Amino acid sequence: MLKYNKIRFRRQILYLTLLAVVSVFLSSCSEKKPKVYRVGILGGMEPFSDIADGFKAKMSELGYIENKNIVYDIQVANFQLTDLQLVAKKFVEDEVDLIFVFPTEASLAAKAATQGTEIPVVFAIAGIEGINLVESVRQPGGNITGVRYPGPDLVVKRFEILLEMAPHIKRLYIPYDPNYPNGPPALEALRPVAASKGVTLVAVQVSSVEDIQVAFKKRAQLVDNGMDAIQILPEFLTQTPSGWAAISGFAKEHKLPLVGSMLSSADIGGVFSYCVNFFEVGELAAPIADKILKGTLASTISVVTPEPHLRLNYKVIQELGLNVNEGLLSRADEVIR
Repeated sequence: MLKYNKIRFRRQILYLTLLAVVSVFLSSCSEKKPKVYRVGILGGMEPFSDIADGFKAKMSELGYIENKNIVYDIQVANFQLTDLQLVAKKFVEDEVDLIFVFPTEASLAAKAATQGTEIPVVFAIAGIEGINLVESVRQPGGNITGVRYPGPDLVVKRFEILLEMAPHIKRLYIPYDPNYPNGPPALEALRPVAASKGVTLVAVQVSSVEDIQVAFKKRAQLVDNGMDAIQILPEFLTQTPSGWAAISGFAKEHKLPLVGSMLSSADIGGVFSYCVNFFEVGELAAPIADKILKGTLASTISVVTPEPHLRLNYKVIQELGLNVNEGLLSRADEVIR
C-alpha cells in the first residue's frame, strides 16, 4: 500500500510539472512580440542632417530605441528631384510605418508618393505657403503634418532687423530662383512691407549659380551698382557654397550689408542671421511622430511653427558702420565678436 501511494504521488508530481511546463509554453506563445517601427527618413540635402539627428535624439527620449523597437532608413537625395521621388516610392514599397522628410521639395515628393496609401508623412523645414502641401495649419488634412518653415515670416522680420541696423537703405537687392517653392511666397510677403518703408526691391531672377555670378559681375562694372543691401530668400540656389561665395564676395567688396536665410549666415559674411535651429526642428517633429505611431491621424495634428534665433556678427556690423542699439543686442541669442 505504501509503495502504491509513493508511485501515485510521483505521478501527481510529474503531472503537475508537465502542466506547469505546458502552461508556460502556451503563455510565451500567446505573448505578442514588441512592435518594431520602421521609419523612412528622406533628407533633401546633407546640410539639413541636423534635423534627422534632433528627431532621432528626441525619439530616443520618448522611448524609441534604435534597432530595438525602431529602425531608421536614412536617405539623402541632395535636391535631385528624380532621386527624391525614387526614395519616397521605395519607402512606400517597403511599407514603412512613417516617413519623416525635409525640406520642401522632399516633402512634396513624399506626399505624392503616399497618395492612396495609409503611410503617414511628417515633414520638417517645409514651406506651406502656396504649394498645397497641407490644407491648413490647424487641419493639415490627408496623411501629412509636421514642422513648417516660416519663410515669409522670417523674410519680413529679417528686413525689419536690417532696417533697424541700416535705416538709410532705399534699394534692396534680392537674387532669387523663381522655380524654388519657398521663394516667391516670401518675396510677395516682403513687397508691401518694403513699400511701406520706402524701400525698392530689386528682385532679380536666377536659375543657376552661373546666373548669380554673371549678375554680380555686371553690377560690379556699373558706376552705381543699384543696391544698398542684399537679402537672400529661403531657397537652395543662393545658399550653395558657390552661390553664396559670389554674393558674399560682392557684398564685402562693395561694403554692403548682407542678410542670408540660414542660421549659419552670420558666420560666413552675413551681418546677422534670423532663422530656426535645425536640431530643434527635428526635436519638435518627434512628438508628432510619436502621436501618429500611437494611433492619432496625421491629418488631425496641427502643424507646428518653430521659434527663430537671432545671431549678430558684431565684427561685420562694426566694419560696415551699422547701428546696433541695446534693444537689438538684448534680443540676440548670440553675438559673434
